[in-house]
Amino acid sequence: MKPRTKRLARTDKDFVWHPFTPMKDWLADEPVVIEAGEGFTLIDTEGRRYIDGVSSLWCNVHGHRVAAIDRAIHEQLDRIAHSTLLGLAQSRSAELAERLVRIVPRGLAKVFYSDSGATAVEIALKMAYQFWHNQGRDRSEFIALSDSYHGDTIGSVSLGGMPLFHSIFGPLLFKTHFVPGPHPYRFDGTTDECLRFSLERMEAVLKTRAERIAAVVVEPLVQGAGGMLVHPAGFLKAVRKLTRRYDVLLIVDEVATGFGRTGRMFACEHEGVCPDLMCLAKGLTGGYLPLAATLTTQEVFDAFLGEAHEHKTFYHGHTYTGNALGCAAALASLDLFDSTSLIASLGPKIERIAQALRRLSKLEYVGDVRQCGLMAGVEIVRDKATREGFPYERRLGARVCEAMRPKGVMLRPLSDVIVLMPPIAIDLPTLDRLLAIVEETLAKDLPRLVRDI
Repeated sequence: MKPRTKRLARTDKDFVWHPFTPMKDWLADEPVVIEAGEGFTLIDTEGRRYIDGVSSLWCNVHGHRVAAIDRAIHEQLDRIAHSTLLGLAQSRSAELAERLVRIVPRGLAKVFYSDSGATAVEIALKMAYQFWHNQGRDRSEFIALSDSYHGDTIGSVSLGGMPLFHSIFGPLLFKTHFVPGPHPYRFDGTTDECLRFSLERMEAVLKTRAERIAAVVVEPLVQGAGGMLVHPAGFLKAVRKLTRRYDVLLIVDEVATGFGRTGRMFACEHEGVCPDLMCLAKGLTGGYLPLAATLTTQEVFDAFLGEAHEHKTFYHGHTYTGNALGCAAALASLDLFDSTSLIASLGPKIERIAQALRRLSKLEYVGDVRQCGLMAGVEIVRDKATREGFPYERRLGARVCEAMRPKGVMLRPLSDVIVLMPPIAIDLPTLDRLLAIVEETLAKDLPRLVRDI
């Protein structure tokens, strides 16, 4: 290890508290220190290169050091880095809002900026609550799916259905009704029965609590942090029908699924759904800068219009709301979507991943493979027949991903689900190398790791 790497690793351990990281283990290990990126590759301080197989936590779209986005940020720096949207307009935020409204599902008309997926969801749930409050109707409850994840602020945690992450904060959370998400692999029945069961449970809550429900909140098509749980076709459209039938709002969290991850620009497009509120982040700037947006309809927006004494204003905001640098990066990213016909180019990549998953599904310890576009998960189990998993504390998924690092791949699992979510602009040769390394590791290293447990 180079002296500089040793110094930076020690500095990190002395001062940085890492997210979602068991810090006792972290302090005992030697971290990889990333120094640079190039294309679809991460480069550490030792000069080693790794294919960025999870898009730097699901946000990188076009790769690293993309000339067009770099240039847009540099040009914006020559004008201004940031100015507030409290009482002022800003050119880049106005231009980006117009572009977003043009590409999202028809019916969404207004854009409220923030800086992360969690804040985008927080804004959506507050808008949903106040939408009803401004009309003199008290609706303070929500419906969400089990194993859902919507961020880590108190409001977004209230909508999260993952006990491992959220149970400790229970006393701080507001009322959310959790219904089973449609997860066929863990359901005792057919896929259609699983779909109906989830919808019936949701409707049962709506039948008795609709007058208290502000909104139903879902990750469309794929529950990412829950383990790449891919919903059966038709679930999102059926949820939309239920929200209309019972007169509640629909919030879709497209933080992970948006900007091409599912094979279309937005997951909602697959089922022709326009929600009342949509949350965007991660890929919005191409993975360059923190920027998020909550979009909503004219109807929701109009409920906040009134005289000052009526107190209908949405009193919410962030210092860096609509940051000019972030908006410039987002505009450049959207330009690249257009100039490269990126969405139209995804088919062969999606099929390459599907082919690899079919091969992986035959391996001894692979219980299930799940895919939606360029989002994929490989679930490792002890017993394929019973679907019994390995003990959580064995960290088998993490060990599998660690085994890929010397081979030049950087992945991060969700417990024992190996996540594949490369930048959607990745070239086919690089994607093939990524898939080959994943396949080799699961075929050769996983059995050895299981024996060592």
